[in-house]
Amino acid sequence: MWPVRRPSARPSQPTPHPLPATSTPPPFNATAARRLRAALGMAPEHVAHGMRVSYGHPHITPEHVMAWERGTASPSGSELTALAGVLWCAPGELIGRPRTLREHRIARGFAPEDVARAVGHELHAYLRMEETDTWRGTDRQSAALADLLGLGLPDFVTVTGRDAKLGELLRNAVTTRWQAYVRPVAKVVPLDRQFLESALQGLHQDYQGHMAATLSWGGGSGDAGDTGQEFLARIVEHFWAKLQDGTE
Repeated sequence: MWPVRRPSARPSQPTPHPLPATSTPPPFNATAARRLRAALGMAPEHVAHGMRVSYGHPHITPEHVMAWERGTASPSGSELTALAGVLWCAPGELIGRPRTLREHRIARGFAPEDVARAVGHELHAYLRMEETDTWRGTDRQSAALADLLGLGLPDFVTVTGRDAKLGELLRNAVTTRWQAYVRPVAKVVPLDRQFLESALQGLHQDYQGHMAATLSWGGGSGDAGDTGQEFLARIVEHFWAKLQDGTE
């Protein structure tokens, strides 16, 4: 577990509600849908019938279900919720790896107003954050969001639109003095300072040592520059790996 700074108080979790249809469907795990249906001994006809009768989707046919399972189509947000109900599973079990704040919310089965209320935001403000993947909240609100949606630290940074800023800070840290970037990085990634210092120092040493070794092999400054650019291009990935190493 990441040693994250978290306020002690957290709001109670709201009750999941059916999700409204949206123009952009969440990532759908066709293999999981097919496996869950087969495990229940249901045919596509049974699934379609359940969605029509029990969940208010009169347009759903067996052809829809088969198209979803083949990966040639995806259910909308409300259709995915209904499908999960018929298959006796959580919506998150039918979603591929969530990529955005909205997708993480859908995976947990929450309506926007539930999340907004739990973290202490007005609904219109929260919806705007989902649209832009730019989180604007206090430390307490951020901790509440991460707890409510079950976000690991890498996912939290990604869904709140902080990846680009983190990458910029990390590139500066490994190519100059890492000590100067402890506080700026801590504002993006809420880690204990000592743990963060260790990670940044290790990342800086990895980069500088890699560059020095490349030059000593006689590859020339051009080869070293290419290798260095490749390392910097994946700096956020290296950062998370370094942090993970530090927790083991």
